[in-house]
Amino acid sequence: MAEITSETWLEDDVATFGDRLEAARLAAGFGVEDLAQRLGVRDSTIVAWEADAWEPRGNRLQMLAGMLNVSLTWLMTGKGPGLGAPGDASALPYGARMALAEIAQLREQMQVLGRDLQRAEQNLASQLREMAA
Repeated sequence: MAEITSETWLEDDVATFGDRLEAARLAAGFGVEDLAQRLGVRDSTIVAWEADAWEPRGNRLQMLAGMLNVSLTWLMTGKGPGLGAPGDASALPYGARMALAEIAQLREQMQVLGRDLQRAEQNLASQLREMAA
């Protein structure tokens, strides 16, 4: 494995596409579910991309780069405008990264609660229809 420096952080010889995608997703403050919903794919698709089990099609790659505010070239190869290396002056401070991670986690929890609420509403509507019949 190559030595990781500020110039090679998340480059192709150090990290995979999935590594760069996950890092960019987390830096942008997206949870897996949120990014999947915005892209119109399943959560398992994002997980598979990040695990390098599957690769997205070209149109999805372009959408990912735009949503995550990184260049398409960086996302695919690790070269070009992407995320700042750890310790770079341009990188977010630790506290900000932790706050973004917490926001992403809360966003995912809200989505789960939203689905639970929708399921409960559907159950209630079904019960009311049965009572009316």
